[in-house]
Amino acid sequence: MYGWIWRHLPGNVWVRAALSLLLVLAVVYVLFQYVFPWAEPLLPFGDVTVDGEGGATR
Repeated sequence: MYGWIWRHLPGNVWVRAALSLLLVLAVVYVLFQYVFPWAEPLLPFGDVTVDGEGGATR
């Protein structure tokens, strides 16, 4: 897949590298702005099983 993307980008190696970097940054931006906030309520990270009562002794 990455080879296909690389072959279809215009320009020489430096232009392709810059465009590849821009594509990666765009994907990261979309993930952090839209995908991760949408998926956060669906993930079980807020479901903790430790309640702080008992268990630990000093």
